[in-house]
Amino acid sequence: MTVFPSTAGRFRRSPYLPPLLSGILLALAFPSYPSIHFELLAWVALVPLLHSIAPDPSARSVFLKTFLAMLAYSAGALWWVCLATLPGGLLTILAEALFLSVPFMLFFMAARLWGVRPALLSFPFLLTGWEWLYMQQELSLGWLTLGNSQANLLLMVQYADITGVWGISFWLAAFNVLVLFLLLDGRRRLSRYAPVLLLMVLVPMAYGFLRLHSPREAAEGGMLRVSLVQPDIDPFEKWQRYTSRETLELYYLLSDRAVMQSRPELVVWPETALPFYILDDGYGDYLLSLRRSLRLWRVSLLTGFSDIVYADPGERPPSAGPGRFDRASGRYFEVFNATMLLTPGGEEPQIYRKSNLVPFAERVPYSGYFPVLERLAFSLAGVGSWGRGPGPALMELPREGRANVKLANIICYESIFPGYVSRFVSLGAELLTLVTNDGWYGTSYGPWQHLAIGRLRCIENRRAMARCANTGVTECIDPFGRTIASLPWWEARVLNAEVPLGRNMSFYTRHPDLLAKASVVVSLLVVGGGWVRRIVFRGRRS
Repeated sequence: MTVFPSTAGRFRRSPYLPPLLSGILLALAFPSYPSIHFELLAWVALVPLLHSIAPDPSARSVFLKTFLAMLAYSAGALWWVCLATLPGGLLTILAEALFLSVPFMLFFMAARLWGVRPALLSFPFLLTGWEWLYMQQELSLGWLTLGNSQANLLLMVQYADITGVWGISFWLAAFNVLVLFLLLDGRRRLSRYAPVLLLMVLVPMAYGFLRLHSPREAAEGGMLRVSLVQPDIDPFEKWQRYTSRETLELYYLLSDRAVMQSRPELVVWPETALPFYILDDGYGDYLLSLRRSLRLWRVSLLTGFSDIVYADPGERPPSAGPGRFDRASGRYFEVFNATMLLTPGGEEPQIYRKSNLVPFAERVPYSGYFPVLERLAFSLAGVGSWGRGPGPALMELPREGRANVKLANIICYESIFPGYVSRFVSLGAELLTLVTNDGWYGTSYGPWQHLAIGRLRCIENRRAMARCANTGVTECIDPFGRTIASLPWWEARVLNAEVPLGRNMSFYTRHPDLLAKASVVVSLLVVGGGWVRRIVFRGRRS
């Protein structure tokens, strides 16, 4: 009878309980279903973990505490990845926990070099700098960037048009540090910290209020009528169950309805809507059929498709990847997750090939340098080992009697990369379009997280987004992250809407990732300067 109470008592006294609490609070704060809003928990979620590791002199203990917290965070926020691939989901959770632990280990180093309080002051720079660095390499998932937790708290995140999501991460980390200082110093310092904490809440709120009620971005480029086709095809069956003709017929049926209802200027089909090589010679009849439909509808089409590109005989594949070899023709080839814009006038299709690919599911990191790594791929149905596209490129949508509209087409996972999306806008994009397929994740909140992160890209660049999903969430978003119109998920429907076109560039678009890069510099000065200081100090003592 005494075993349970004694065990519970030891658990309550465990040094791992505060870190675990931090991980749970972070997971709860991250976007989930649209009716759940625990974003404010992120403003204090790091306090238990920082309080636990700040005085800890053991690197091993600090790592274990931090990894436990980040594992709880990753598992609570990303468990839905396992619905698509269990091995890939588990690897994702473990890898994210490991990478998210890095800034806390840097904090541990800074605390040993400079002392706890100076290290705490540097922590927002360490966290923000690492988050940015992490997203610059191929192993990055980058989904759990701290600032993403506030994506649905629109009033509080409008300043992302200045700082990007990195400013939100920095602000949250700084607020957590100040709360910890308040706890450490007690009531005697309340009069010092309380006004600062209050200002840290009121300043972004005031800026958000002004921006949300400002007419400056109110369609300075006019409006565009779009129809987003959500076919609701099971992604696990699409590649095997449906023939190419059956797939096209379903899209024809829904698009006919859209054209009859709203006379759109652009119809959008989702990611890999055409899961066959429609531009290859063997599918000429399908391409001809599609062009006939566009002439009948008198509308342009933006669609996801599988693209295949052959290298010249004796040449390597046309992207930085291992490629494949076709014995019949004696040529290497590469396949791409791509989109194309087709016009009723019959011009050559404008093609964009996805550049940022999901690690292991779509492409094994660094397989371009080490082709043997392709054996580690966690291939989903019909998906895997895609080639990498060359990077941002605009599509130009012709309009009768008016100037062409410049479109930034983003494919699925690419929407989580702030700097990458901003490059489209800096090239002149007036509208963000996003095609995706979130049906891999069932009725989990994974698709809603993806949607929330996309809102931040709209705010950062002050551009509207037309987001077309196979299923998941099909929605149009305004330049402030607000919903213009949306469809219920898991229904075969068409969303007809008017979206505003933008031309002005935000500070973030003109100076992307400025705060993040400055944070990297500060972090290098903190850690590197601390080591130099220690070496010099030891030299003088000797």
